[in-house]
Amino acid sequence: MTFNKMTLMTAALTVVLLAGCASGNRINNTAGRATVYEDARSPGKVQGVGVESQDIMAVTDQMMRDMMSNPQLVGREVAPRIIIDSEYFTNESSSRINKNMLTDRLRINLNRAANGRLVFVGREYANMVEKERELKRRGVVDGGTIRATAATAGADFRLVGRITSLDAMDMSSQEKSRYHQITFELIDLELGTYVWSGMYEFKKSAQDDIIYR
Repeated sequence: MTFNKMTLMTAALTVVLLAGCASGNRINNTAGRATVYEDARSPGKVQGVGVESQDIMAVTDQMMRDMMSNPQLVGREVAPRIIIDSEYFTNESSSRINKNMLTDRLRINLNRAANGRLVFVGREYANMVEKERELKRRGVVDGGTIRATAATAGADFRLVGRITSLDAMDMSSQEKSRYHQITFELIDLELGTYVWSGMYEFKKSAQDDIIYR
């Protein structure tokens, strides 16, 4: 084989190798599937046996209606003060869920529906309120436009509750079922008695390979 022919073959092989490397490093810019908005009140395409959006909306809607129909809460001459947050609302179930999604939605919808018949105390923001009150008392800022009070609002009732579950699995088919029980109750913060109780239950079964975050 002549020198020139060998040189040409080597050059051609180099070009092929370089082209292969370049194609291997090329980024695939093919467009993916477009985002799809789903109805949060209905089961979505991705679902398992955990607590999902339709469950959160259904349970909080039911609890709101139940509370608004209770004369001990909405039939008083003076609107009662209520704390609704997740401080004493526990998740003892095998489902992973942000408890605030339940308590926040319940409080916000109640506040809208009550129209002044219930007053909600933001106890989780007590430190923020105290800092502002201290600035006013020291004269760092003015007193605002509403009022000055000797103390912040005390509450009459506070939400407590828990999420529990019972799981079962068919070992042959690997199908799983989960029963959820979600309880909500209001405690009288002077007497320690229950003034209202509500419960929501549901059961699901699926080939559960869904990860909830």
